[in-house]
This record gives sequence, structure tokens and C-alpha cells, in this order.
Amino acid sequence: MSAVVLHGAILLGLLYAVMVLGVFLTFRILNYADLTVDGSLPLGAAVAASLIASGVNPFVATLIAPFLGALAGLITGILHTKFSITPLLSGILTSIGLYSINLRIMGSPNISLLRETTIYDYLTLTGLSVRASEYIMASAVVILLVVMLYFFLHTEKGQALRATGDNETMMRSLGVNTDNMKILGLSLSNALVALSGAMIAQYQGFSDVNMGIGAIIVGLASVIIGEVLIGIKSILGRVIAVVFGSVIYRLTIAVVLRLGFIEHTDLRLFTALLVTLALITPELSKRFKGNGKLNHIES
Repeated sequence: MSAVVLHGAILLGLLYAVMVLGVFLTFRILNYADLTVDGSLPLGAAVAASLIASGVNPFVATLIAPFLGALAGLITGILHTKFSITPLLSGILTSIGLYSINLRIMGSPNISLLRETTIYDYLTLTGLSVRASEYIMASAVVILLVVMLYFFLHTEKGQALRATGDNETMMRSLGVNTDNMKILGLSLSNALVALSGAMIAQYQGFSDVNMGIGAIIVGLASVIIGEVLIGIKSILGRVIAVVFGSVIYRLTIAVVLRLGFIEHTDLRLFTALLVTLALITPELSKRFKGNGKLNHIES
């Protein structure tokens, strides 16, 4: 594998890790399958790209994106908690609506940023290479978010969020407003997803209205890969694991494409199979262990 391909895979893994942290927050902490991700990722990209193309400072544009992502999560949360729409359907409805909103924001299916100044370009002014600037920016953001998420999950609100995901009925009996906890979790999750979209758009040099298709599957794959390979049960360990899972997923994709095992058109099928395999492996392992114990007893 060439150095350029390796660099691209690792960097994309770090940028998508921001999104994966959001998916982890809903999927594992809140125990909520949120499909808003497919719409909030391109939302962040659309907002950042449109503002940058209009002359807004790229750092300001990047920081605005997560606020609109949080708004998307808020809408999903309200649809689910206040109108009793199922989690899957509420996410789908928001995601579908965001497709048209993203088109409105950009004014076209895509926006090029190749001639615009991005957050990565500012670090090159210090004498760093483009590659070093991209790595430093992506790594700094991921590390900062990991630390912030770790400390948040140990606050009173964070512990209530975790407990809501573990046992919603018990938390209600204790007087906790679980609806608000769900809305909070969904808002934070989609804020992270939109931030990821803004950073990815600036790295790739464009924003596209279809860039969020299949994002939730990529997020789930990264979460599961990290959990299976790292296997640390503490909160900090789990948060770090999903970041590694994102990088490992991107490296895996780069390797199988480089070796010619699959075509670019097969990526989503490969990802779906990878997620399925990761999900059924623990169950198959339990069954094999159970059969082994049974055979041992019978003998």
C-alpha cells in the first residue's frame, strides 16, 4: 500500500471518528438507533461549504455546523418523544427532510472548496506541510472530543443519559425526565456528526448532497469493530475503542480495494457484511461454547 493511500485512509478514519463518536452516543449509550445521521452528516458539510464559499472564516463556518446538526437531532427527538413516532421512523423522516434542506443551503447538488481557504490551510502558514496540518487538526479535534465526552458521561447529566439507555423504566420511576435525556443525547450526537461532515468536506475539497448515504452503517461498523478488537469495558476505553474502530475500518477498506478483492461499487455490500459478521460473532461464540459444555457433560 502506498504512503498516499495509507495517509488518506488514516486521516479519513480520524475525520469519520468524530461522526462515530456521535453514533456511539446514541447506539451504545442511549440504546437508540438513530438514522438522522444520513442527513446530518451532509448538513454539516453543506453549511460549512456554503459559508466558506461566501467568504466566512472557515473556523466560524465549522463551528456553526454542529449547532444545526444539534437542531436536526432535536427535531428527531421531539418527533419520537412528543409524538410517539418510533425511533427508526423519526430518524428517517428527519433525514429525508434534510435532503431538501441541504440542497436549499448549497443551492446545487455540490459545492467545490478547492480554491477556498479551509481550517487545514491555516496551519500551513506556520510552515507545516499540508499532510502534517491535516493530521494535527484531525487528531487535535478527536482527542479534545474524546476527553470532553469522557468527562460529560461522568457528570450528573451524563450518568442520567447512560442510565436512561440502560433502564428507561427505572429512571422514570426515579423521577428522571427520560424524554429530555433522549432529546439531549440525539442533539449531542448529531452535533458531532455535523461537525464531522464539515471537516470531511474541507478535507475532500467539496460538499455533496449524497455524501451521507450509508453513513449510519459506516458508523455502526466502526463502533462494532472497535468494541470487538479493543474490548475494554470502561467508558474511556469504549470511547477510545470506537475511534480506533473508525481508523481500522478505513484501513480495511483501503486494503481490500488495493488488493482488488472488491470494486468501489461493492463498498456498501462489504460494509453490510462486515457489520453483520461482527454482530453475529458473539452469538455464534456463545452457541459453540454452549455446545462444547453440553458435549463435555454428556461424555
